[in-house]
Amino acid sequence: MATARINKRSVDAALAQTKDRYLWDDQLRGFGLKITPTGNKIYLIQYNLHGRNGRTRRVKVGPHGVLTAEQARTEAKKLLGDVAARRDPAESRAKAKAQRTLGSAVALFLDEYVDAKLKPSTAEEYRRLMRLHLAERLRSRPLGAIARADIATLHLKLRDKPYQANRLLAVLSKFFNWAKMQDLRSDASNPCRHIKKYRERKRERFLTECELGRLGQALVNAETEGLASPWVIAAIWLLILTGARHSEIRKLLWSEVDLSRRRLRLRESKTNEKTIYLSDAAVEILASIPRLDDNPHVICGEKIGACLVNLQKPWRRIRQMADLDDVRIHDLRHSFASFAAARGHSLQAIGALLGHAQTSTTARYAHLTENGVARTNDDVCALIAARMKHSG
Repeated sequence: MATARINKRSVDAALAQTKDRYLWDDQLRGFGLKITPTGNKIYLIQYNLHGRNGRTRRVKVGPHGVLTAEQARTEAKKLLGDVAARRDPAESRAKAKAQRTLGSAVALFLDEYVDAKLKPSTAEEYRRLMRLHLAERLRSRPLGAIARADIATLHLKLRDKPYQANRLLAVLSKFFNWAKMQDLRSDASNPCRHIKKYRERKRERFLTECELGRLGQALVNAETEGLASPWVIAAIWLLILTGARHSEIRKLLWSEVDLSRRRLRLRESKTNEKTIYLSDAAVEILASIPRLDDNPHVICGEKIGACLVNLQKPWRRIRQMADLDDVRIHDLRHSFASFAAARGHSLQAIGALLGHAQTSTTARYAHLTENGVARTNDDVCALIAARMKHSG
């Protein structure tokens, strides 16, 4: 039986073999590390409440990586303290599992994992999906009783919203994996497995130059007639002129604006830190936005010190004025990219402007860049031909 002080060095040095092996701590009796043939490392305790004639039990403390060796040691001391007080950790966990509902486990997941380890925008989306689509009848059921049929039924009810259905399925899958890692459900019990996602049809709506003109006039009219605040008008102009994401403009801080260098330097975006380049027109819009002393945001909302919360309602009014009822806010970003692509700019350059982390995301504009390159070729060849004929 291998023994050593269980710490970062000994855990990192513990190698997998053809079958499960164990490393036991030489100072805290009953505290150990299990190394599986696949290389997974799990902290655990081993104990016997009833002496030699009793049953030896093992209880998982947690996986290495989620817990450090010292964190696992602290938790193991608590559990072994229960054993010394004649309380069985395995029975306590079994009772806790039986009593824990899906709703309480989801709340724990959102607080301890989502809010703590994910970006605020991602956490907000996780909470929105759970709030809107996780049925109350499921929330009140025991976590261990949730089966694949329950998740499949939930997914089926959202079949008319395939994108939302698939995002909810992905979030729930992460939740159940987390629950397994926290020992709230048994291993290999993710009920989201083998549920086929709906096919998602990519919606590509690009504004034409004529439609851009109508939108520009609608913005002018909305501002003149007082139908929208100056921050709403500015936000839409900046979305058109930068290709930025909706949330990037809505949550923009003045401290992230560098007009002298014509840059927006976002501390946080979907792809971490990001630089957005500003044209003359975008600089002009930013310079015209009213600045409030008690608000650090560029696009101010109704609450003191807060950014604009909802751009959708005024956008629906403005797009109706421009006769663009089928255009979403996100389509302004697509349109920015489409105009760049149609003029022959490379996918790499467009991806850099949009802040795409992967080139495959920009590939939707490939057909437009081909059109632009073809037009450039026609222009160049026409010039060459004209000069050659003229010289002849």
